[in-house]
Amino acid sequence: MTHTFDMVVLGGGIGGYTAAIRAAQLGKSVAIVEQDKLGGTCLHRGCIPSKALLRSAEVFALMKDSDKFGIGAEAVTLDFSKVASRKDAVVEQLYSGLQFLMKKHKITVFQGKGRLIGPSIFSPRSGTVSVDQGEDQILTLVPDKVVIATGSRPRSLPGLETDGVTILNSDEALRLEKLPASAVIIGGGVIGVEWASLLSDFGVQVTVVEFAPRLLPSEDEDVSRELERLLKKRGVNVRTGTKVITESVRKHEGGMTLNVEHREEQAELSAEIALVCVGRQANVEGIGLENTDVKVEGGFVRVNDSMQTAELHIYAIGDCIGGLQLAHAAAHEGLTAAEHAWGLQPHKVEPHRVPRCVYSRPETASIGWTEREAKERGRDVKVSKVHFRALGKAIVLGETDGFIKVVADKETNDLLGVHMIGPHVTDYISEAALAQLLDATPWEIGQTIHPHPTLSELLGEAMLAVDGRSINT
Repeated sequence: MTHTFDMVVLGGGIGGYTAAIRAAQLGKSVAIVEQDKLGGTCLHRGCIPSKALLRSAEVFALMKDSDKFGIGAEAVTLDFSKVASRKDAVVEQLYSGLQFLMKKHKITVFQGKGRLIGPSIFSPRSGTVSVDQGEDQILTLVPDKVVIATGSRPRSLPGLETDGVTILNSDEALRLEKLPASAVIIGGGVIGVEWASLLSDFGVQVTVVEFAPRLLPSEDEDVSRELERLLKKRGVNVRTGTKVITESVRKHEGGMTLNVEHREEQAELSAEIALVCVGRQANVEGIGLENTDVKVEGGFVRVNDSMQTAELHIYAIGDCIGGLQLAHAAAHEGLTAAEHAWGLQPHKVEPHRVPRCVYSRPETASIGWTEREAKERGRDVKVSKVHFRALGKAIVLGETDGFIKVVADKETNDLLGVHMIGPHVTDYISEAALAQLLDATPWEIGQTIHPHPTLSELLGEAMLAVDGRSINT
């Protein structure tokens, strides 16, 4: 059976369905091909379920520490089965809402494995999509425009293949039915740090092994150091600059044991599980790219700044093109692709203007260049760093660890970067993102009246502090 659409989106994750909705808003007929569940990794195996777990872990940690607020909560217990059930309920609620959006915008969703095919009787150019729905049911979709939004999957380490029981990736960890007593987390990036935070708050003995010299190696060094200090304060064993010797892995009745190496000295680590968090790999295999002129470089689909591939009617967005591999970046790329496809002039995606967030305890959030990156680009910088311990709202909340750091250009006063670690910073990094979009200077943000007492007022203080004008810090 053959169907014709203005646009077909291959992949129903956040980037894919955002592109589909925007195209539908522009009056186009749109179809999404999804082989699993609408919502993709973010909704079902990433952002949402992990944040639900993090919230439960945060509440558990707060209740255990409630005495400092004058509230006695004796014998606080954890029922992980209820934690998991709540996580699933959150996902299901959002999944239902997403299905409603598809109906609202009259977007057709085809369940099945989509594959691009080359020029054929259906179209003189490549981009027709064949959908295998199983049981010999094959559909053919003929679009004017195609958006590849096939996402990514957890990257594996050779010699440390996951089994879902003793050695797990982040997808498999979300399906845990009970908490382990101990865990070795391999990788100290965003995913590894979030899992270290939530497992530690749940009472799991956690060790983090990171090959780079510091946690969150792409973030500002001051933020990395503070996060490591605070995780260690909570009892997390952090080993940076450390290599896992994958051939040393041994599974046994109590879990697993492996060797690590730091400055040519080896140590043995044992835990009930190992959690491999070493990044994500693009899903570019088996989708028919070989039938097109679309280029794949370094494992990712190559695109221009309008999200077009080498075949200009075929776009690609999200994790499959590499870059930041963030849900909100994928959504913005989806908007860019849909609007460009129909002749609009969308705001292009600028990677350094995409906020980056880590939902650990404490949270981190950043936008722009780190201090080191700014200097490497030849900028003469001025820097401020103001701490939450000086802030009334932070003291009220009992969360005074962390700071906000601002990096600006001495000569032009341009805002180059904002880096935060502390309570709920992911909720107000958007003010810094808006400032960069509007090319606001630190002085202008400092002149903005921030309500008191709030956590956001520390951002205003940090902006004033760049020029030595902070009032309350």
